[in-house]
Amino acid sequence: MTELPARAGVGFKADHAKDIFDTSPSVGWFEIHPENYMVAGGPRLAMLEQLCGQYLVSMHGVGLSLGGGEPLNESHLADLKRLVDRFDPAMVSEHIAWSSHEGLYMADLLPTPMTKTSLDQLVAAISRVQDYIGRRILIENPTSYMALPQNSIPELDFITEAARRSGCGLLMDVNNVYISAHNLGFDSKEFIDAVPADLVGEIHLAGHERDANQNDDVLIDTHSRPVSDPVWALFDRLVGRIGPRPTLIEWDNDVPSWPVLHQEAMLADRYLAIDRTVGLEAAS
Repeated sequence: MTELPARAGVGFKADHAKDIFDTSPSVGWFEIHPENYMVAGGPRLAMLEQLCGQYLVSMHGVGLSLGGGEPLNESHLADLKRLVDRFDPAMVSEHIAWSSHEGLYMADLLPTPMTKTSLDQLVAAISRVQDYIGRRILIENPTSYMALPQNSIPELDFITEAARRSGCGLLMDVNNVYISAHNLGFDSKEFIDAVPADLVGEIHLAGHERDANQNDDVLIDTHSRPVSDPVWALFDRLVGRIGPRPTLIEWDNDVPSWPVLHQEAMLADRYLAIDRTVGLEAAS
């Protein structure tokens, strides 16, 4: 298995396929959601085959429901393993969230309570996935809109202990940190400064929006805008401390044209450059 480079990657969209396959742009890697490719055959798998033939690919799951506290869906695990075995992605990752209950799937990433019981269940779920697919995964820190009343473990302690105990790594979504800090009232810089460098295997960047209700001072993780300046600043702070890591630009709603998305990835590459000061001056 080839590792992802410490460069910017982009979420692969079928609408961009012609631009990507015709021009072979300079992009470090692409991310796909494996759930979109859990099919028996057809054009989706053919497109993924072509993508994997030209670029390194990461699989970022949205449906395992690691934080649901229930036994994992064996059919979903088997579908994931088939994709991993066939396409040999450079990375596999999932969210700390729950999305199913008693066999009912909800197309959302719902918050996991941060308690000792939930932590034990999360560690067991991560270990089950890693044993089943035969490789280490990364887990992504959540976006929070309110503190659950049953929470008894601080978020960073919760995700760090889950990673240490299960042997997985962390996918640090800087936009999620910024949004959660704003919504819950903690210091995003202090959080970023305390993230264990040895656990971070990947970084995510995305855009967000303010809630449409003007009475609510709430930020929403929409993935529908360019990365905001405060999130770039947090990213710069994190990379300056832990060093470059594979970094994904997430843009899943109101998706722009390929040149706009590629430009965002090029900016992230400048932040990741070894001579970062020169790179950022050139970008401004």
